[in-house]
Amino acid sequence: MKIRIIFDKDTGRRGLNTGWGVSFLIGDSVLFDTGEKGGWLLDNMENLGVNIKKIKKIVISHDHWDHTGGLWELLKKTGGVSVYSCRGFSEEFKDRVRKLGAELIESDTVNEIESGVFVTGQIKGRYKEEYIFEQALVMKTDNGLTIATGCSHPGIVKIIEKVKGDFPGDKIWMVFGGFHLMNKERREIKLIVDNFIKMDVVNAGPTHCTGYDAQEEFKRVYKDKYIAIKVGDTIEV
Repeated sequence: MKIRIIFDKDTGRRGLNTGWGVSFLIGDSVLFDTGEKGGWLLDNMENLGVNIKKIKKIVISHDHWDHTGGLWELLKKTGGVSVYSCRGFSEEFKDRVRKLGAELIESDTVNEIESGVFVTGQIKGRYKEEYIFEQALVMKTDNGLTIATGCSHPGIVKIIEKVKGDFPGDKIWMVFGGFHLMNKERREIKLIVDNFIKMDVVNAGPTHCTGYDAQEEFKRVYKDKYIAIKVGDTIEV
């Protein structure tokens, strides 16, 4: 299965926009998150040769500006696509999706949205003393399960544990995306990386809000199994 990095904070290529938030294209038809700005997202899609008309499903990890920011301009281009949200997202977000002509699908539990591609359903966490609801994307291939995360506000370990519970016996081939460790102490970062090893996560691709210290610790431990996530890159899973 092919994953293209459409938006993130780093790139190795000229002419591509970078910033806060992520956007990953799975195959040609499933988009996970939309980064912080519509113009930047659409420019990257054009420069990367993405056929917007082939996108049929958009999964939003959580209702924060840096993951929904590109959605509104994109929906004006795509028309009647399906947008997968958590039930706990704001009514303002849901109303805006519907007004732009998209079908809103609220995910409570794990759900296969197309062959081999699943949403986890909403996972409850806390952010700045408030509850937040977030979902991740799971791709099931011959290698095992690949998990894409937006910010992991409920906790990256908690998200992986939920996926392992929903897919008992399946190997975790890769976990990539935002792990939200940028304000964590080194001791806690080391414990989380140790948990990745204990849960038999084969490859790790921390980016976005993971933070420099945590990325360096993952790189130190995972060595050649560390996956650098950069706009314009394609990953095969």
